[in-house]
Amino acid sequence: MLPTRLRKNKNIRNLVRETELTMNDVIYPLFVVDGTNIKTEIPSMKGQYHFSLDRLPEEIAELRDLGIRFVILFGVPDDKDELATPAFDRDGIIQKAVRVVKDTDPDMYVITDLCLCEYKSDGHCCFFNTDGTIDRKRSLDTLSRTAISQVEAGADMVAPSDMMDGHIASLREALDDAGYESIPIMGYSAKFASAFYGPFREAANSAPAFGDRRAYQMDPANADEALKEVELDIEEGADIVMVKPAMPYLDIIAKAKELSYLPMAAYQVSGEFAMLRGAVDAGLMDERALYEALICIKRAGATIIITYFAKDLPELIRKYQS
Repeated sequence: MLPTRLRKNKNIRNLVRETELTMNDVIYPLFVVDGTNIKTEIPSMKGQYHFSLDRLPEEIAELRDLGIRFVILFGVPDDKDELATPAFDRDGIIQKAVRVVKDTDPDMYVITDLCLCEYKSDGHCCFFNTDGTIDRKRSLDTLSRTAISQVEAGADMVAPSDMMDGHIASLREALDDAGYESIPIMGYSAKFASAFYGPFREAANSAPAFGDRRAYQMDPANADEALKEVELDIEEGADIVMVKPAMPYLDIIAKAKELSYLPMAAYQVSGEFAMLRGAVDAGLMDERALYEALICIKRAGATIIITYFAKDLPELIRKYQS
């Protein structure tokens, strides 16, 4: 414990604090839908919204005013098909959303979630063979095609969340071959098959139509396997690695951070958000819990936090860090 002399004065506490949060640490997720004049609150995620393209500029302006400079986009199209065509369509919902964001604020850094579950009619992140096994080649080819279309629309970074074996290497090769060597890849390197994704499934309308995703997401019981997945993404050329969810997996974040100098991202997922938001709003916990959860994720080793609390962060920093 710090000596009392270093804890009594606020200025001294600030001087010796080991971990701090800044607005440069956070990425804010946005859900974009088809239609017009839509800003509809997501029932399971209070304060989070579905935005149609025409309502996106006002949200981007608000984020800019709050000091949020990084967003990750999730598309929620009305129409899906078995081929995941809306994922790689030049005029797909994400491709159009990227162009809207860049037209509104060219300096906003746009990351695109790269997966197929939001665009396939069965809600899965991959294609399957007739015997039920994963068709890895077809899945990777479609993901690569999607990545190129997102970057052509103006995305600054792609973030593959599919957990297919070899996806980072496949994407790196495809992007390089298309002339996009400078586009970084943020891999969802250790993505656990978690119950904490529940509200997101509603937000993204991406619940699987059959089975579940445990065939290609991680067993929550396995730490060594998670670290091996992180190592593989690093070897394949990931620029940033990620652990998802965040708070239940702080041990994985801490251990994974020791593997490489690469930036470490953590996704404070929808279930974490809903749990904390609900508890604070119900008076069961002080608002300080929101700050505490974020600072603990960073203390564990995350240099980047994807969080639905990004818009709350300026006030949390003012209240609890200064």
